[in-house]
Amino acid sequence: MDNDDKPIGTILNRRKVLAALGLAGVGGLFGSKASAQNALPSCIVRPAQTEGPFFVDTQLNRSDIRPDPVTGVVKPGVPLVLRFVVSRVSSSGCTLLPGSMVDIWQCDAQGIYSGVQDRFADTRGQKWLRGHQITNAQGVAEFTTIYPGWYPGRTVHIHFKIRYQNRDFTSQLFFDDALSDRILANPPYAKAGTRTRNANDGIYRNGGSQLLLNLTPSGAGYAATFDIGLNL
Repeated sequence: MDNDDKPIGTILNRRKVLAALGLAGVGGLFGSKASAQNALPSCIVRPAQTEGPFFVDTQLNRSDIRPDPVTGVVKPGVPLVLRFVVSRVSSSGCTLLPGSMVDIWQCDAQGIYSGVQDRFADTRGQKWLRGHQITNAQGVAEFTTIYPGWYPGRTVHIHFKIRYQNRDFTSQLFFDDALSDRILANPPYAKAGTRTRNANDGIYRNGGSQLLLNLTPSGAGYAATFDIGLNL
């Protein structure tokens, strides 16, 4: 599991954002140069990243991705409610995008993925910690999952893919190292080995700081909202 594909895609810099919004210069929609820097919609600047070798198109439309749909066995871990707010980037800014399919997939507390075979495990036929939701009228897709574990060569992360009509966007979400240190030191996460930290992860270095989740405590676990815009 330590050979995720190399990063793809690029980070939208400020010039590219303005181009995506159909602006010829710094003025126009955002006014002066000084105000433009702070007025760019937060949903725009999100880099694409590698899909990796573990995507399985399960077509599981569900919000709670923790259980296996066949056995009903629920993967243990710290609960995480992950909320996506998907928008469309246009010349008028960002407008909410209903009807897009948001897939997420991740490893379990011990760093294993379902539905694949590798040197660590053979989980073919299993579908835990995978699923998709269709964004509602407010552009929202919400999942109940767990804080992911880790495996050699990668920092802690969750994969996601957004599909709309005949287009798709794929990237990854990352977590604060200090929070991971606290969570992963306890069962069912604790295990031998040295975890790769964000700064040492080659995929994180390709714009991962713009894909960090801002987690807030929620019950026995955490919750996070992630805003993202698609340039369609």
